[in-house]
Amino acid sequence: MTKAKQEEVTTAGSEDGSIQRYLNRDLSWLEFNHRVLQLANDPLTPLLERVRFLTIFSNNLDEFFMKRVGGLKRRIDAGAGALVGESDSPKTLLGKIRDRVEMLLEAQSSIYGDSIIPLLREAGIGILSWGDLTDEERSEAEEWYQLNVFPILTPLAVDPGHRFPFISNMSVSLGVQLSRPGDPDELFARVKVPEVPSRMLKLSSGDRYIPVREIIAHNLEDLFPGMRIMKVLPFRVTRNADVENENEDAEDLLVQIQQQLRERRFAKVVRLQVPPGADQKMVQVLCDELNLEMADVYESQGLFDFSVLDEVADLDRPDLSYPRWTPLVPKGLSVEESDLFSVIRSGDVLVHHPYESFDATVEEFIKQAAADPKVLCIKQTLYRTSGDSPFIPNLIRAAESGKQVAVLVELRARFDEARNIEWARKLEDAGVHVAYGVVGLKTHTKTSLVIRQESGGIRSYAHIGTGNYNSKTARLYEDVGLFTADTRITSDLISLFNYMTGRSRQRDYEKLLVAPVAMKRRFLELIEREVLLHSEERPGRIIAKMNQLEDRAMTDALYEAARAGVQVDLIVRGFCCLRPGVVGLSENIRVFSIVGRFLEHSRIFWFSGAAEDPLDGDFFIGSADWMYRNLHARVEAITPVEGRRQRKRLWEILQTLLGDQVQRWDMQPDGSFVKTEPDPALSPDDPRMLGTHQSLMNLAMDSVSTAAVTSQD
Repeated sequence: MTKAKQEEVTTAGSEDGSIQRYLNRDLSWLEFNHRVLQLANDPLTPLLERVRFLTIFSNNLDEFFMKRVGGLKRRIDAGAGALVGESDSPKTLLGKIRDRVEMLLEAQSSIYGDSIIPLLREAGIGILSWGDLTDEERSEAEEWYQLNVFPILTPLAVDPGHRFPFISNMSVSLGVQLSRPGDPDELFARVKVPEVPSRMLKLSSGDRYIPVREIIAHNLEDLFPGMRIMKVLPFRVTRNADVENENEDAEDLLVQIQQQLRERRFAKVVRLQVPPGADQKMVQVLCDELNLEMADVYESQGLFDFSVLDEVADLDRPDLSYPRWTPLVPKGLSVEESDLFSVIRSGDVLVHHPYESFDATVEEFIKQAAADPKVLCIKQTLYRTSGDSPFIPNLIRAAESGKQVAVLVELRARFDEARNIEWARKLEDAGVHVAYGVVGLKTHTKTSLVIRQESGGIRSYAHIGTGNYNSKTARLYEDVGLFTADTRITSDLISLFNYMTGRSRQRDYEKLLVAPVAMKRRFLELIEREVLLHSEERPGRIIAKMNQLEDRAMTDALYEAARAGVQVDLIVRGFCCLRPGVVGLSENIRVFSIVGRFLEHSRIFWFSGAAEDPLDGDFFIGSADWMYRNLHARVEAITPVEGRRQRKRLWEILQTLLGDQVQRWDMQPDGSFVKTEPDPALSPDDPRMLGTHQSLMNLAMDSVSTAAVTSQD
């Protein structure tokens, strides 16, 4: 960034010429989703992966409207003003969000229509409209429609005798304007597009698809015989998911969450999606019935529900997809039926997913614990887990074999509440001790504890990770985890589980950084220590990797450290409310974002502590971002990583991220991001020119190859 640009930023913001210290999290989040969208536009991204990033962008935006726009509208209804430290009122912010979203939707439409569709066609894959079908394909689609769709359709008329129907969240519908022959009155009906099982039909003529809504729209005469169909309007609604109940009595939590799920189903509509050029009279009818303003209507060219393209993205076309990656079994665990507990006893084990196998490490840890007759007790937190989670049957098996099993199931994990309720009931039915969390706090920590009877007495084994115990996302999300039998850490974890499942009010932990009791204070002390130890001979430095950064006290502490000369490098995948590179405020702060094949989900923190060797600094991993909610309103755990081999691996990960010349985006003082320009002096073979994910895959393969050679020797 040029000095002129920095000076321009210093005079932007408030009326007195001083810069606004904090960026708005919602606008910053939209910048993150813009980076996701750019992956769909990047010719270096394989074609079917570009399709997948279109669906991810769309799904992200759906969730943004359900959670953030829904909450913003609730604040407007309550007459709330601007947040402290921000100048925009909720209404002004909503206008800015709309402007940015419209720009993103326009870009998405262009990428899809002008780039993706032609390239798919060249590859023999068609996303078709009714007019694109051959006569044979139309006959096939109509026959399929009559057998599989028509019997389950329920057209709902709207007139004095029929109330406007309930429209479920994220459902796709067809609004149909009708008239009777010879009658000038216009009538309105709604037809819901069902999922049968998806909303795309794959034709027998090859990799050619047509949306089900297209088939229905061109066969409406079967639903309205004798009527004149005048206009058809596809539309989709989004409802507010920001339904919260402040009365979090733990004894009634299960009932309360079930009530919230019911309330969410009928919550206020916050967005209406229609195609460009939609009939304004029909749009107005929908707005009137759904209690919306025209500012809540968004035009989406082509598909406004891009998740229907998941089936296309999943096509078995290796030539159009990322090379297949099979997570590797970590060094030291490759022996068939290895005893994981003996490996952990010999020293801490750091695992890095999806480069290393989640199945052979984290799943195996609980599997072996459930089957081991020496294991007395298993404790685990479950925030989000997969539908076919292997953890649940193993925990049930352990309980049925007489082991004491305690599981903290977080019922309030947004959008996973129903699944977590189901798991909680299954576990309780098997005799597992199930707790639903700490009153007033979400339990977000990713921890497991196994207590084992051994010859020298009882020994505890722990896993502390940065990601959920979810076998499916572990193949797509980048995370790290630490296995340890260090008594200082396992003793802390025993106390933490007592806090989560019982009535413990312990606030002091020897090794773990635990939120909300002490984590924030400890992080602030570590930042302050960098300032105190900073010198020309041993300059202070902080590297922090996380998903989001929003907490203002943490932000202010980083500003103070930067002003004192400490170099701060932040790797923030999602939104960041800190402004980097501002003269007099944050000149020594750089913020980077890595987006690509795997979702960067781990939280890794490093403080130099004036150490000459970076491996002698302080390393931490865990579940918490530097957000107010993580530090104040959630139960979180961060663990130090003290083994030198494990520290070396974390340093290698951080340096790979910081050196990336392909996937890295550099944050500007105004909150925008610019794709890193590769250094022309670097050769194509330089690891930095491969991108973070390919570099780490290569390192994982090299590690396994080295281990194999060593074992042969």
